[in-house]
Amino acid sequence: MQETLHFASIPFQLHNPQFPFISRPNHLHLPPKSSTVALPSLPKPPFLIKSPEDESPTTSSPPPLQELLLYLDSLGVDSLYCLQSHPPLISTPLSQVKCTVDFLFSLGLTVQDLRRIFPMCPDLLTSPTSTVIIPATTFLLREAHVDAVNLRHVIHRRPRLLTRSVDRQLRPTLYFLQGTIGIEKVANCASLLSCCVESKFIPRMEYLQKLGFSYKDTIVMFRRFPALFCYSIKENLKPKFDYFVVEMGRELKELVVFPQYFSFSFDNRIKPRHKMCVEKQVCLSLPLMLKSSEARFRDLLEVYCGSSIPEQPCNFAFLLRLETSLFCFRLRKVC
Repeated sequence: MQETLHFASIPFQLHNPQFPFISRPNHLHLPPKSSTVALPSLPKPPFLIKSPEDESPTTSSPPPLQELLLYLDSLGVDSLYCLQSHPPLISTPLSQVKCTVDFLFSLGLTVQDLRRIFPMCPDLLTSPTSTVIIPATTFLLREAHVDAVNLRHVIHRRPRLLTRSVDRQLRPTLYFLQGTIGIEKVANCASLLSCCVESKFIPRMEYLQKLGFSYKDTIVMFRRFPALFCYSIKENLKPKFDYFVVEMGRELKELVVFPQYFSFSFDNRIKPRHKMCVEKQVCLSLPLMLKSSEARFRDLLEVYCGSSIPEQPCNFAFLLRLETSLFCFRLRKVC
């Protein structure tokens, strides 16, 4: 059976032979346009449901890394190198970095200084200004007695000083250098204050004692040349000492008098000058052989060719005779 529904004057065919018992209205009445039909609410998919932790506001948000890097770049600092060598920089607030920069400027440091010290010591960028950097600066001025005019030079040379704890690092090292070694003016070697006594100072003192130096002589050597604490045992002290004893055939007391021997280049100064002395059969003291300029050294070889210089070249009368001999030698060369 086929019937026709009249809907908005459009004929619509309805054919449903499976349910003949359902009564069919002759016309279909729709609700007015203004009325709304309530639809049943569907459950949200699981991935759209937020947990209470997600809905709660975050207490701290990470700092804008891009803004921090741009700020360092504006100073001419290699920001990517600092970030790569010191990853904690990524979570450092920009306000803290600006506070550190402003404080360093107040100490007299320049932008050129910052371009050197930040890549050299990126820890300085993440160290709190009020609790670490300022106390370390105060310690250098009041306890280590670093002159205010020299503070910029000290920081420029060893910026790590400003990242060290006063109670755990700086003050114990100061007491060791003053009390054990006997250095009166620690300010002249203030860079050593950032070193650890147990891991850096003690091993080098023990190594020199194993080489045959007495404890007293070891203390004297470090007192005369505190920078000796900074030299590597494997790359500096051992090869130069072996050459001093085996090839040069010198006595240990010469190193006690002149520990600066370890500061000279092995390939460019110690070895070639010793060979020239051997060729000329001249035995110069360590200070004369290593500290003299190239022209003065060659003059010494010509003056003392076939002879030797006394063991105590620091005597004033000897130095006067030496200068007189060199003057006469140069005068003869001119004539």
